[in-house]
Amino acid sequence: MPIDFLAIGHLTHDRTPDGFRVGGTVSYSAVTAQRLGRHAGILTRGTLEGLRNGSLLYSPENVTAPVDSPLHGVAIHMLPSTVSTTFNNIYHGGQRTQILEALAPPIEPEELPPAWDRVPIVLLGPLVREVPPAWVNVFPKALLGVTPQGWMRQWDATGHVSPTRWENAPEFLTRADVVILSREDVGGDEAYIATLAAQARLMIVTDGWHGATIYHAGGCRHVPPRPTQEIDPTGAGDVFATAFLIRLAETGDPFTAAQFANVVASMSVEGVSIAGIPFRARVEAWLTDHQ
Repeated sequence: MPIDFLAIGHLTHDRTPDGFRVGGTVSYSAVTAQRLGRHAGILTRGTLEGLRNGSLLYSPENVTAPVDSPLHGVAIHMLPSTVSTTFNNIYHGGQRTQILEALAPPIEPEELPPAWDRVPIVLLGPLVREVPPAWVNVFPKALLGVTPQGWMRQWDATGHVSPTRWENAPEFLTRADVVILSREDVGGDEAYIATLAAQARLMIVTDGWHGATIYHAGGCRHVPPRPTQEIDPTGAGDVFATAFLIRLAETGDPFTAAQFANVVASMSVEGVSIAGIPFRARVEAWLTDHQ
């Protein structure tokens, strides 16, 4: 069956206290899309070694995840690399220290499988600047979302990651339909948020348990969060972004989409890693009970 949601970026090999697991924006995004009723695909670059602990099976460029993997049923097109991008994420009191241990090469537009050039919803989800700006011109008829954290981070010689300004922002802001970032991505800089929002068609800023803010047509509107008990916050922003795009495509209403995405993201942090991402029936049941 053709895919109707595509995430582009690196699948990662994430070090945790319990060992390595598959991560990256595209993994959380694709699973979220699938659990919300879409047929998801991932275009990525990496190695079998870097993903072995994610229980992935190779067949040249196409990867099939077995039934016991959260990525089962997701179409994965794996481009070759000698390494997979690898992170060590360390949390202290809600704050994250991130260390880059290995870096795979970028993903170029000409490497897109021909069968995927008309996907209706696309998320550019880089982690380490691996998605070049030329991607914004590849899907003229798609709802195109961007999570720019991969262009808003830098790393030193030891791999320690820190925030930085989004140097090529105008190239994306003028073409993307939606830009979704977190307050953490910009270090809480309100002036910088305002600068980016002024250039964007539609921008959403997430802020953990504070909810999210919609910036559109010169104004902004806060969307309150769903109360939750956080267990693992990893990937919550990626889950939000995906849920927002899907609901925006269905309704055309950014506020409705943000309400929906807040619920999906809040449920996702109540479990560990990808396993916490909810199915649509649970999300809709909660919304029905609380409207």
